[in-house]
Amino acid sequence: MNQTTQKLTSFYHQSVRVWHILKKPTRKEFLAVTKISAVGILVVGSVGFLISILMGFFV
Repeated sequence: MNQTTQKLTSFYHQSVRVWHILKKPTRKEFLAVTKISAVGILVVGSVGFLISILMGFFV
């Protein structure tokens, strides 16, 4: 039990340390990440759609 408590306490202290180091992204950074994510989702969706169309022709 003592070892588990010690591990949990250590994890908590490390998490608090990381939380204090974090910074809120600027609007510019947030928009850049949003655009990149949207493009990635569109690319993956388009590839999946094309594969499904091609499979429909061949099957």
